[in-house]
Amino acid sequence: QVQLVESGGGLVQAGGSLRLSCAASGRTASLYTMGWTRQAPGKDREFVARIWLSSDTTTYADSVNGRFTISRDIGKDTAYLQMNSLKPEDTAVYYCDVVVYGAETYYGQGTQVTVSS
Repeated sequence: QVQLVESGGGLVQAGGSLRLSCAASGRTASLYTMGWTRQAPGKDREFVARIWLSSDTTTYADSVNGRFTISRDIGKDTAYLQMNSLKPEDTAVYYCDVVVYGAETYYGQGTQVTVSS
């Protein structure tokens, strides 16, 4: 089992920045990837970013590429999502997830990000 605790959401004006954190505990030696998805009101959950822990390879949704950066701290088993140049359309609940070797996926509880215009 892996437990995830997210933090860092909040209210910010358009053009501002936020950094989300996702701290993993439990079976962290088996972590394969860490990532973020988001869900806006009335919309389906969508992919945001992912990082492969063995290589630090990253991938982003087109909508956030160049504005968001995913990173991780090995020693703290924590992933971060630095969000810059935020837009009102980035407003959503952001969820952290981890995939472990064996392909199980664990999800965080979500953190609200609200961008005002």
